[in-house]
Amino acid sequence: MDTDAQLPERDLSPTPDQGPEQRSRSARFLAPLAGLGRRPVALLACCLAFLFLLSSFVIQPFLIPSSSMENTLHIGDRVLVNKLAYRFGGTPRRGDVVVFDGTGSFVHSNTGDNPVTALVRGAGAALGLARPADTDYVKRVIGVGGDHVTCCDERGRIKVNGKAVSEGYLHPGDAPSSVDFDIVVPEGKLWVMGDHRARSSDSRDHLGDPGGGTVPVDEVIGRADWISWPFDRWTALHTPDAFDAIPAPAGPHG
Repeated sequence: MDTDAQLPERDLSPTPDQGPEQRSRSARFLAPLAGLGRRPVALLACCLAFLFLLSSFVIQPFLIPSSSMENTLHIGDRVLVNKLAYRFGGTPRRGDVVVFDGTGSFVHSNTGDNPVTALVRGAGAALGLARPADTDYVKRVIGVGGDHVTCCDERGRIKVNGKAVSEGYLHPGDAPSSVDFDIVVPEGKLWVMGDHRARSSDSRDHLGDPGGGTVPVDEVIGRADWISWPFDRWTALHTPDAFDAIPAPAGPHG
């Protein structure tokens, strides 16, 4: 009797059936893990994209690189810059702490960084992890368009539109200014100064430059509203009342 004829037909192909019942246990175990491994990467990419969008259009962390705003802001502080503060018709007010691009006013040439370096620096600065661009500054607004800003009165105080300003935010021991100046701020421009007047390179240092030391409002990146780091310095930055009694500019601006 031909016994081979009674055996079930065998699959002689070297590759086993890949149906769900025929796959090995290891393959069935590793398949979900392979999909899981891609999810954290995608989630991280989405988070970074969200942070960059938030930083570009709403709130940007800004690392304080110098002592020019002490004691209000310290070296290493991270402030949150509100980019919507002046976006919908608002304009900087006297006393606001603003971050601005000084290209064309405080800086007259680019830094010369190669594109890769500029990209890395920009990404780190956008997240508040690296020093900002050398053209970015943080200062306090002292005068707005039309204001007559002078230094100093008989008590050494800065005057705006003839009214002396009591600047309680100045670094202890600093005079309001060691440099005399007398300027009418052009429309659309700002006169800005650091709170640590003895350590601040600000509008006073650019009186002889085009623009007379003033900064275009259009170059303001936003208003510094909060100190977010370190945690023990978390606080809101309020506009002081030192400028509340300043009269409107005289002449056609009044």
